[in-house]
Amino acid sequence: MARINGIADYPLAENRPDLVKTARGTPLADLTLQAVEAGTVTLEDLRITPQALKDQARISELAGRPTLARNFERAAEIVDVPQDFVLKVYELLRPGRAKTKDDLLAAARTLRETYGAAQMAVFVEEAAEVYERRGLFTYRF
Repeated sequence: MARINGIADYPLAENRPDLVKTARGTPLADLTLQAVEAGTVTLEDLRITPQALKDQARISELAGRPTLARNFERAAEIVDVPQDFVLKVYELLRPGRAKTKDDLLAAARTLRETYGAAQMAVFVEEAAEVYERRGLFTYRF
């Protein structure tokens, strides 16, 4: 049986709380102030999970929003990528920040080979092609 039945499942926290779990497997219903005070809920429990993003992607597909769905799928891939590397890639993707196409291609390789983020790597590779075509590798500011 599919996890997501349709767009009526959105928002998941309200309509399908049975699907919402933390990275440690804690159900949504167990994320209470009392649990925080007792120390049984940690910051890790408050982070979004890849599965939650994949569920959002499925709902977006069913709602006829394929571009949003792809964004959620890419986000699911980078949840566990270290923040400093995500911010490095973000900075490289800002026009005029990467000095060469190779800078973006190296970031894409790391995403794919080190973190298993294949869809995100393709996104960065596509950006490298567009930036090269448009001359966006020169520092402009």
